[in-house]
Amino acid sequence: MNQPASLINDCFLHDKDRLSHDDALALLRERLTCVCETEVISSKDALGRILAADISAPHNVPLHTNSAVDGYAFNHADLTTSPIPLAGRIAAGDLSPEALLKDHAARIFTGAAMPPNADTVAMQEDCRENNGTVSLPQGLKAGANCRLAGEDLSQGDLVMSAGHRVGTADLAALASIGVAKVNVFKKLKAILFSNGNEMRAPDDGQGPLLAGQVYDANAPMLSALVSKLPIDLTFGGIIKDKEEDALGAIESASHSYDIILTTGGASRGDEDHMLSTLDKLGKRHLWQLAVKPGRPMMFGQIPRETHPNDCLFFGLPGNPVAASVCFMLYTRPALLQLCGAHWEEPVRYQIPSGFEIKNKKPDRREFLRANLLSDENGTLHAHKYLRDGSGLIGSLRDSEGLIEIPEATTSLRMGELVNFIPFNSFD
Repeated sequence: MNQPASLINDCFLHDKDRLSHDDALALLRERLTCVCETEVISSKDALGRILAADISAPHNVPLHTNSAVDGYAFNHADLTTSPIPLAGRIAAGDLSPEALLKDHAARIFTGAAMPPNADTVAMQEDCRENNGTVSLPQGLKAGANCRLAGEDLSQGDLVMSAGHRVGTADLAALASIGVAKVNVFKKLKAILFSNGNEMRAPDDGQGPLLAGQVYDANAPMLSALVSKLPIDLTFGGIIKDKEEDALGAIESASHSYDIILTTGGASRGDEDHMLSTLDKLGKRHLWQLAVKPGRPMMFGQIPRETHPNDCLFFGLPGNPVAASVCFMLYTRPALLQLCGAHWEEPVRYQIPSGFEIKNKKPDRREFLRANLLSDENGTLHAHKYLRDGSGLIGSLRDSEGLIEIPEATTSLRMGELVNFIPFNSFD
């Protein structure tokens, strides 16, 4: 079992009060490392897990050249005469078929191994069988309707590398090379806290909301986002706006969990205690991003005397849109890298803008909720959601992704290309 790497406090030091989007990503990407031990699991249970070792093909896939259709196998050089005699019948699963006689064809079925001396298959619907002979269609190219041995993978090919996150197609690839067990990084343990006196759980049994109260929407949203990662998440509940409550909950959780996620209480207001809690218990490396939405995001680490690695702390904003955007853009790739995966940047597509911006604040990266709509010519344009409020959950539900506006951009013309990041790129 591999010993996990250890994070060093001072490696995150920087001298900027407010980090740009690119600086924040560079800090996380370049200085975070995998903190997981490894384990061997069944490949059938590997979906979403991160490989801890390379996997190479032990044999060709397919193992043998085979027919891609039901038809007749023959040597292309024998196509000069037709009809030609039939010799043999080969079905899928038949082992080591006999060599094909010269100037003969063999009845063959999809997936069946090609006999020696045969290199081409004619589809059965293009042929006519009569009294032990078969008429073959003219004009077929040599090698038609054959799947070559090693066409998908050759023996020794690297199939997946350490740090790769196993997807659905990967499960098929593992099965195709006979891999029943895989070496993966263990899941990290994380705990999520919501924060705020006004917050209530929808199932708390306390009756209708009172004036000044809101239901906690961030916890189920963030839990769902974390569920897509190789992390075991526990919801720790709602922390009230009291310094002793925040200190007690965070300090206690740091002993048992690898990662603490919080939402809310991330600013410096009199009722915000997450920032001061992190400063008292550990070391803060990131706070205040030059982005919209999501400026007050925190990242730091809290020492654990009984563990080789510190507990890592990610403090997200309280507004749902800001919490979602910060998680997707910063926390998600950081968590994946901590879990042993390669750094994942979201997919970006350049799409003409369907709106204009006359005056944007410089030196700030903005992420606008947006949809893609076709004009009368069928050309897609990115259209900004009508309202910008970071508390509008409906804007997340009704949008397909984010438009990214760089720091240097102060205005935007209709039709100008913008980066569009679809929400499904975070799945």
